[in-house]
Amino acid sequence: MRGCPMSYMDHITRCNTCAIRHKAVCNALGPEEIAAINRIAHRRTIAAGQTFLGEGETTSFFANIVSGVVKLTKSLEDGRQHIIGLLFPSDFVGRAFRTDNPFFAEAATDVELCVFPSRNFERLLAQYPGLEHRLFELTLSELDACREWMLLLARKSAAEKVASFLLMIARRVPSIGCSHSEDHDQIRFLLPLSRADMADCLGLTIETVSRQITKLRTRGIIELVSNREIVVLDMHRLDEAAMAGHAIES
Repeated sequence: MRGCPMSYMDHITRCNTCAIRHKAVCNALGPEEIAAINRIAHRRTIAAGQTFLGEGETTSFFANIVSGVVKLTKSLEDGRQHIIGLLFPSDFVGRAFRTDNPFFAEAATDVELCVFPSRNFERLLAQYPGLEHRLFELTLSELDACREWMLLLARKSAAEKVASFLLMIARRVPSIGCSHSEDHDQIRFLLPLSRADMADCLGLTIETVSRQITKLRTRGIIELVSNREIVVLDMHRLDEAAMAGHAIES
């Protein structure tokens, strides 16, 4: 946080009590590295619907998501924008060692960020190999996720796509502040995207997305509390639907 100078132990305490401490870029860092990265960091809140990184803009900061969900979009040559991914708490926003930002980043929900000025952060990467190694690990994980997303868009049926999307959200529930019900196999969450955004993200029509969600409800796999609030009644069956969507009629 900006303001009064903090002592060495204040920096360590603040980072150690962070909700995403053991999953974010600062995971596995020693006390000296934690104190150094904390000295350049500050918290920033972004209201839902606000774009905080513009495609092609000069990169001025990187960030870890502390809470909320971020939507990433890219522009097509004809001016349309396409959703290319979602980021969740502990995910890293921004591209180190690049002068411009490759995408738009918009708060899909209210978001809290732990922000690092780009030049200071890149200087710490050169100074602390552990931090650079951790960022490399996160980059490889993001690459794996992108490959999975390519498979989803290229090969999966509409039913599999919708089930896979809901499964992805359900698996990130603990990090986005949603809750398990009394039955530990049941997970309740608010969709971070509208049906229209889901359709854009999955390469489907709004009608197809709604139809597949209804079929999952009819099969007793999910329950619709409202248009955006969903309870996954059976994670195992949702996982099966994501891998074998042909079981749900198209």
